[in-house]
Amino acid sequence: MSIEVNIHRSLRHLTRGKAKVEVNGNTVGHCLYGLVKQFPGIETKLFDKKGKLLNYIDIYVNAESSYPEELSKPVNDGDELSITLIIGGG
Repeated sequence: MSIEVNIHRSLRHLTRGKAKVEVNGNTVGHCLYGLVKQFPGIETKLFDKKGKLLNYIDIYVNAESSYPEELSKPVNDGDELSITLIIGGG
């Protein structure tokens, strides 16, 4: 399945400047691991050492948060994923 991933601006230096990347997969996790396969440097910016999404990363599927399913959330051909960073402040 072809899934388009929108890359957050702060991560584009890891995708050779690409704002959108095509991947294949049937879950959010499969798609993100496909992204890592294409651009290995992005792995540590998305996942902790145990393979879980970092706590400040949120993935949207067709403009809806993948939480709480996150990596196990199913995706369909033509879906669009967006990588977002949750920024806090005070």
